[in-house]
Amino acid sequence: MILDPDAQRVLDMMKAAGRPAFDTLSPKEARGFFSGGRTVLQPDPPEVAQVRELAAPASGGPVPLRLYRGIGTAQKAVLPVLIYFHGGGWVLGDLDSHDQVCRAIANAADCCVIAVDYRLAPEAKFPGPIDDAAEATRWILSQATELAIDPERVAVGGDSAGGNIAAVMALMARDAALPKIAFQLLIYPVTDLGQGFASYQRITQGYPLVASTMKWFIDHYLRSDADVTDWRASPLRAASLAGTAPALVLTCQHDPLCDEGVEYAHRLDRDRVPVTHLHFNDQMHGFLTMGRIIRASDTAISMMALALRRAWNA
Repeated sequence: MILDPDAQRVLDMMKAAGRPAFDTLSPKEARGFFSGGRTVLQPDPPEVAQVRELAAPASGGPVPLRLYRGIGTAQKAVLPVLIYFHGGGWVLGDLDSHDQVCRAIANAADCCVIAVDYRLAPEAKFPGPIDDAAEATRWILSQATELAIDPERVAVGGDSAGGNIAAVMALMARDAALPKIAFQLLIYPVTDLGQGFASYQRITQGYPLVASTMKWFIDHYLRSDADVTDWRASPLRAASLAGTAPALVLTCQHDPLCDEGVEYAHRLDRDRVPVTHLHFNDQMHGFLTMGRIIRASDTAISMMALALRRAWNA
């Protein structure tokens, strides 16, 4: 399998630094390493027109939010909005871990991005993060006028575990449990927690995310094995994806989640949902947040921004 030289450089850097595998650490230790890698792997955060710290009331406690308005957008202009859920296996990540990505998308798509800091496992197991995401999404859209966002041009998106959450939000919107959503942006998403796809046997060592790391994440997230079959944990297991919002699904070859992401794109297509499948055959999981080293991150952000603009202008 071909690997981008930029990605190989990241792997070499991690090996030289002696970074331990997350599945050998406690969640607290893993969060420290995850946060520490940010300045090494991510570009400097670009300037945006506005950043606001917000909080959505929710049954599990207030959910912190961070609102970004793209550079050059007018202060009072009503903008389309991407509600973004960060990756990190439901155990890692926060508003800061994806700050640079959210800023870059807001600028590239001339939009508002609102990042959601849902509670993490194992402190908040499934469905806690899903509940936070749903309640935050409802609140954001109830505040559309005050936030100067267009409730008719709403996208949900996220990477990895955040892509899982975004897919669930799209299904909930289809079923009228949430307001209407116009687009879903799923970046190397988790779609089936059963870990039964061939890519789990293919990606077992040598990468930041491998099969054993995913098992560690899932074990921290789920209450029991029975949760695997719940579509809110495994959206690929929903009875139908028909009627959900048009989608862009991004997958990469060097990723244990590759095959389930590919299958989700195929399933959307079979259920007659407009879908664009963007596959990076030379990339590894997590490359979006490694843009200081991996130049393909900028390419992916540009392509995602184009898809968002096209969806909002349809």
